[in-house]
Amino acid sequence: MNTGFIGAGKVGFSMGKYLTERGEHVTGYYSRSAHSSKEAAEFTDTRQYLSLRDLVGDSDALFLTVPDGVIGSVWEQLKTLPIQNKRIIHCSGAMSSAVFSDIGRYHAYGYSIHPLLAVNDKYHSYQDLAGAFFTVEGDGRYLQELKAMLEGFGNTVETIQARDKVRYHAAAAMASNLYVGLVGLCEDLLGGCGFSPENAHKALAPLILGNTENIVRYGTAQALTGPIERNDTATVQKHLENLPQEYREVYRILSKQVLKVAKKKHPGRDYTMMEGEF
Repeated sequence: MNTGFIGAGKVGFSMGKYLTERGEHVTGYYSRSAHSSKEAAEFTDTRQYLSLRDLVGDSDALFLTVPDGVIGSVWEQLKTLPIQNKRIIHCSGAMSSAVFSDIGRYHAYGYSIHPLLAVNDKYHSYQDLAGAFFTVEGDGRYLQELKAMLEGFGNTVETIQARDKVRYHAAAAMASNLYVGLVGLCEDLLGGCGFSPENAHKALAPLILGNTENIVRYGTAQALTGPIERNDTATVQKHLENLPQEYREVYRILSKQVLKVAKKKHPGRDYTMMEGEF
């Protein structure tokens, strides 16, 4: 399969390099910025295209590695070109293949392929893709072929439905981006106890690292510790009494989720009193 890239940002660089290093044939890159496409082509030892039509002609599959807000407009351009039997693929986490409106009329096939990974560097993130979990979604014609390609690289791949893409992306955002917000909230609380910003960060680091390692290694239930897991209602009550009002609701909402995990860990334990706190 000959694969071309439209867009030469971090994801384009990373996916292109990842494919070429695993023996897939990447034709090259087209971008609004000639400098970017030249740079990506050099990095992946492929070709720079100055014409979108030429890239389409040379490629069986086209990765649209452009910002989410631009995918629709790029698709409108592709509709005017000979895309029959082409696989049209984007890498958005939140958008589905439905963004390729009326693709059946053009006898092409639409897909989304998303690595569950923060791609933050053009030149090095491709190395992290080896350990990434991928999701694929789209037309049944080539869906299993694309999944098998990624699995052949050693990646774990889950096929999902278009209707679930936004919910899937929300889960990823909460585990990644919103987690940063939670840590920031905890650092603020320590700041209110007299900690310097540096010491607040330093104090939480072992908890963050240790807990994350335990979750990854043992799963959420076995990693869980603390007053909710112990059914220590008195301590939870004191927490709620002493938290600032704006943080109290965050504590309650997250505690409800923690309680679900605690029940899985201790199915015979009576958490009725604890439930009453939330």
